[in-house]
Amino acid sequence: MLNQLESNYDCSNAGEDLHQLKQELEQLMSKSSSEHSTEEKETLNRLQNQIHFIHNKCDIR
Repeated sequence: MLNQLESNYDCSNAGEDLHQLKQELEQLMSKSSSEHSTEEKETLNRLQNQIHFIHNKCDIR
């Protein structure tokens, strides 16, 4: 998992990074939302934010 994304993120890594982030997100989302711990909810939020950041930064639709 990517721990930190910065404004100088290299978009040449976007394909691989998005694939990894989406896989992690899918794994967490496969659990019922009522079963998510606070830590898991924070991880879900961070993953979604990272995916959104890469989409915006690298102009991916």
